[in-house]
Amino acid sequence: MLAVRLPADIEARLGNLAQTTGRTKSYYAREAILEHLDDLEDLYLAERELEGIKAGRVKTIPLEEVMKQYGLAN
Repeated sequence: MLAVRLPADIEARLGNLAQTTGRTKSYYAREAILEHLDDLEDLYLAERELEGIKAGRVKTIPLEEVMKQYGLAN
């Protein structure tokens, strides 16, 4: 179970959408979360990796080396 507080204008939009389409507000909230969860996970993982690179904890490899390693270099 998850309870989410939304700004009044967003709550109204969600209510209007649900009423217009005959679906529940929970349906649309779930759809929105599922649609964007992968993007949020990718964003936070990338930010964490960038912090590691800046702090010198994560080693980077130039693209040219990766391409050469996998036989993709010209």
